[in-house]
Amino acid sequence: MQNQQPKTSLPENAYRELRAGEEYQPIMGAEQSPVEVTPYSVTVGIIMAVIFSAAAAYLGLKVGQVFEAAIPIAIIAVGLGQMRGKKNMLGQNVIIQSIGASSGVIVAGAIFTLPALYILGLDAKFYQVFLSSLLGGILGIVLLIPFRKYFVKQMHGKYPFPEATATTEVLVSGEKGGSQAKILVTAGLIGGLYDFIVSTFGAWVSSISTQMWGWGQALAAKAKLTLGLNTSAAVLGLGYIIGLKYALIIAGGSALVWFVVIPLVNPLLSLFDAASINDTLVGMGINPAELNTPEGIFREIGRPIGIGGIAMAGLIGIIRQAGIIKSALSLAKSELGGKSASVEEPRTQQDIRMKTIMTIIVATLVATLFFFQFGVLNNWFQTIVALLIVFVIAFLFTTVAANAIAIVGSNPVSGMTLMTLILSSLVLVSVGLEGQSGMIAALVIGGVVCTALSMAGGFITDLKIGYWLGTTPRKQETWKFVGTFVSAATVAGVMIIMNKTYGFVGENALVAPQANAMAAVIKPLMTGGATPWLLYGVGALIALLLTFLKVPALPFALGMFIPMELNAPLVVGGLVSWAVNRHKDSEQAKANNNRGTLIASGFIAGGALMGVVSAILAFVGINWTLEGWAGTSGAEYLGIVMYIAIIAYFIWHSRKAKIGE
Repeated sequence: MQNQQPKTSLPENAYRELRAGEEYQPIMGAEQSPVEVTPYSVTVGIIMAVIFSAAAAYLGLKVGQVFEAAIPIAIIAVGLGQMRGKKNMLGQNVIIQSIGASSGVIVAGAIFTLPALYILGLDAKFYQVFLSSLLGGILGIVLLIPFRKYFVKQMHGKYPFPEATATTEVLVSGEKGGSQAKILVTAGLIGGLYDFIVSTFGAWVSSISTQMWGWGQALAAKAKLTLGLNTSAAVLGLGYIIGLKYALIIAGGSALVWFVVIPLVNPLLSLFDAASINDTLVGMGINPAELNTPEGIFREIGRPIGIGGIAMAGLIGIIRQAGIIKSALSLAKSELGGKSASVEEPRTQQDIRMKTIMTIIVATLVATLFFFQFGVLNNWFQTIVALLIVFVIAFLFTTVAANAIAIVGSNPVSGMTLMTLILSSLVLVSVGLEGQSGMIAALVIGGVVCTALSMAGGFITDLKIGYWLGTTPRKQETWKFVGTFVSAATVAGVMIIMNKTYGFVGENALVAPQANAMAAVIKPLMTGGATPWLLYGVGALIALLLTFLKVPALPFALGMFIPMELNAPLVVGGLVSWAVNRHKDSEQAKANNNRGTLIASGFIAGGALMGVVSAILAFVGINWTLEGWAGTSGAEYLGIVMYIAIIAYFIWHSRKAKIGE
């Protein structure tokens, strides 16, 4: 049946485990030939990849959190289809979403590692950022494809796939019609204008702190105790989507560092002789001169503890996923062993052929080999060692990343990359590569691995969406390469603009917390300096304890090394989510949450995109800052008022939702 009109509702067994002998039948059945890849779907997908790559890069470098673009892109795709008056757009919208969603995963891989080159005073050329992101993204795609059936078919109903579920619901609702696109655009305009006024004019402060008042300044000076709160609309929206549970876990890590560790450091050090304790601190890789302010103690002690926690959380993830790797490998091996699955299987289960996948893997590894040799290392032995590091670690961590996304919707890529950097640095030093060239090599290697893992984790979401809806997997997989290429080029350009405009070091620089953590790890390893192994060990023990207590170690550890002012607003967003969902009628609560998700997505997309506009204006030398007002006490108090106002709007508009809209 050619182009048969598809159903517009998911089957009853879409989200539960299948009974014995039961088969899942997607909306677009295997017997149908839905319209999927068209000039329209490819063009819009590429445009989405460019826009959201720029937005995600800005937000990630600013606050260290990269939003997944799948949901807002799906909403926009649905809205565009409705504006054009088109019907049966489900197949094309999945392709748009899949190409466009390359943005968030490629951005995460690049910005978590490569800004560390600038932080360390090195230079990152466009081709290095681009090739690192492109080759890593391709590796992530081809290493995941053999595991697709395991995650999306064999484990059907056993994994919640939170982001894939939300995106699927958006796409399905688009076939029914609705007002989602209008709500998203309105929220995007409000959030974008709000953040644009702050970043471009300085009409009110972007962050409020207890140090705005005299008592807060005294508390920071004497007790090293301070509390900050970023007032960005984009970060507020991010907190809503993360939810109160994980926001509290992340903020819990911050609270441990900022309210316990930092205030205790100086009282404990005062118990020892000043001269001897300073020598001890230097030997541990800690700069005593930085321990006079809460921010300095955080950089020297709090952040390394967080790094240790993240690395241990990644290791725990690998150990836990050993069974998944074995099961998925056996499935891939059976396909390589003989039958041509893409010919014999129904349309909805046709992947790129395993022989083609193996060819792409080999070609990508050869390209990576030449990139490392002629673009980074210029030593064949060291290049081969670097290539082995990339392939082995990317392969081992692929299922960890995919499994994390499938369960909690959170990609633990930064923790796994920290482990990669430590491992690769130790190996590279052992083969004679150190100093500046060693740091560049380790970070580029880390960038490739980080992007591969980020892509693997994100792509499993796309493939699960396709499985639920009945998309042809082979088409998703093929066009994902296009989204990867476009996103890699975009993030390379944005990163260079951001570095020249704001930088990543010094006052008013972009925070880039993950990249700062990478730089802090790699410098002593590659220059022979003291490494804070003791602090890493403390963080690792905290992660082990959290795991024993069944508390998610990775988000807690991330909270330990991301500044409190960037984690506190996540809790505010989580509280907004709680307020929006608090309704005695479960159907009304669901409608409120759906609208809240749309508003949060609009805040994220609008705020981040206008942040990029502000950066471009600054880059070309346009300065519209209100010099006599920005940074004054009036701007500080106005910041509090405006933040309360946008929170009130968020809750009010979300709770106006109608059931079934």
